[in-house]
Amino acid sequence: MIFVRHENLRVGMRLAKPIYDKKGVLLYERDSKLTSQGIDSVKNFGIIGLYILEPAEPVPPMSEEDIEFERFTQATSFTIADELKELHDHGKVKNLPNITASIIKGYGRLDHRINFVQNLRSKEDEIAKHSLYCAMICAMISHKMNIKLSDQNEAVTAALVHGVGRFDIPEAVRDKKEKTEEDNRLIYECKKRGESIIESAFLSTPGINRIVSQSTRMLHAFDNHHELDTRKNVTGAKILCIARAFDNLTAMNDVNEPTSEISAVRFLMSHDEFFDSEMTSALIDSINLLAPGTSVELTNGDKGLVITENPSNILEPVILSFSDNRIIDLGQKLIFGDLGIKDVMKTMDNRNIIDKEALKKAGINL
Repeated sequence: MIFVRHENLRVGMRLAKPIYDKKGVLLYERDSKLTSQGIDSVKNFGIIGLYILEPAEPVPPMSEEDIEFERFTQATSFTIADELKELHDHGKVKNLPNITASIIKGYGRLDHRINFVQNLRSKEDEIAKHSLYCAMICAMISHKMNIKLSDQNEAVTAALVHGVGRFDIPEAVRDKKEKTEEDNRLIYECKKRGESIIESAFLSTPGINRIVSQSTRMLHAFDNHHELDTRKNVTGAKILCIARAFDNLTAMNDVNEPTSEISAVRFLMSHDEFFDSEMTSALIDSINLLAPGTSVELTNGDKGLVITENPSNILEPVILSFSDNRIIDLGQKLIFGDLGIKDVMKTMDNRNIIDKEALKKAGINL
């Protein structure tokens, strides 16, 4: 699988991932050959490129749930982009309640972990996709914590609109890899102006702006190493703070290499004075980090496959070592000491490498 930018796409290339239109209607299935019309659609949608299969490469496995995740995120990000533009330019929302309801219906009532795969973002859709993924994370965390529906609704809505002020950040500043103190101050001011827009648009539900404002203050304090008493912050703000931080770390674009989900979770856990540990645990319980069959790199340089998850510590599963077929239970500290997982091995499109066939060959049945 390779990533090909839109200007280099050619008729006949085989698609590694499906393409949907703005309404979620399937345009091109996986393994279908790209047409000139498909290339035009990619450019018109503002997509920076596609994942293309090598000539003899088989189609990678995707479950029905994974495919629905692709469809939902592609279509909903277009709708969110239109909604945020309307909010920013005219101070009004039209379809936001429906978007919130669809996110809660799809991802705020789950009884199992899902593969939470970040899609590649462009400058044009970065704000909308960030808002979408944050909203989905808020829906999942609030569900795991048994938060009442009205509060879940406010947290998801706040996640969808919290980035409206980012439209005012100058492109030259937004695209900088190394930002100055003045740049960061300007970005913070734009976010605060966005809060004014949100406050005016949601006069009847002030809790939404409260969530946005408090989460922004929390992240600003964290980024600038300021002390902040978060005990009085509302639950929705703490959830959104985690969602924003997690998405910022794992976001996938053509400029920065994303942090893996497991590294992002470790980061949140190591800063529990800002990121509520119970909410981080709820996030861990919502997404697949180290499912059986996941390929990992260990801290000693060896590579292996996850055999069994550790229910008491998700970061310490049982591993099958590639080097000598040894079974390593990372939870057995007396035997294996400080040996742990360095990171998860990823495919080019940011999916965990899953090799269940290797486990079967080793005589391990899942």
